[in-house]
Amino acid sequence: MEGCGFPGIPRYLEKQNFPEDGIQGAQVTHIWTQDLALSKKVAQASLIPHIVNHYTDLIGQVEAVLLARDDAENHVQFASPFLKAGMPIYIDKPLALTLAHAKTLLSLQQYPGQLFSCSALRYAPELQLSPVDRQRVGDIRYVHATVPKDWNKYAIHIIDPVLNILGDQGTFSTPQITRSKHITSLHALHESGAQVHLSVMGDTPVPIVIDIAGSNGCVQLQFQNTFMAFKNALADFVAGIAEKSIKTSTDQVLRSIYLLEAGELQ
Repeated sequence: MEGCGFPGIPRYLEKQNFPEDGIQGAQVTHIWTQDLALSKKVAQASLIPHIVNHYTDLIGQVEAVLLARDDAENHVQFASPFLKAGMPIYIDKPLALTLAHAKTLLSLQQYPGQLFSCSALRYAPELQLSPVDRQRVGDIRYVHATVPKDWNKYAIHIIDPVLNILGDQGTFSTPQITRSKHITSLHALHESGAQVHLSVMGDTPVPIVIDIAGSNGCVQLQFQNTFMAFKNALADFVAGIAEKSIKTSTDQVLRSIYLLEAGELQ
């Protein structure tokens, strides 16, 4: 795992105990990537026993699929065979860069809840308002969230937890976009009356933070635990399969992609 190419991953994994900290009742058994050498490298690092030669070879060999690719422009191509085959599928963030592509993927579902997609940060406990926090804030009037890197791949990391805080209801006004050389910001008015400001900071070194101000006061939430966010998201995907329940609603997805598309970098 030290040679995985992402130095942060070994650092958060080494803080866990396995198999105790894994997800019970689920195991990744097969892998495909676009390059056999890469497939072997990932399989060795992640203890995946089987490598397939083509991604559709997974059909009939596994019970569910993790589409762990963040090239959203290719999600329709890679997800379609599994959706048409009725297999539960977790599609990595962002699901799509446009509402049109998101609706195409959702329309391919053979049953409600077959498709699961979100930023795992939606499941980060530290990016959720506790009952004490909600009392401290009161009625939410203003939300400002920041995340580093680029809009297309990283804006979803603040969009999803902010929507989770506001609740999965309510529409937004037409977003206003401001861009500079390094930063893309979106400003929109939520139906509740809350102003929402999202800033994707490019190479400006900032933490992932959500500031919330309301009628009673304010709180700041800062992302801390990568492992727990990813585990919680994966566990909910697995639970949805076992329970045959909907964990990602169509409305939730489309509200996220609406904001994402507004600031999309062409």
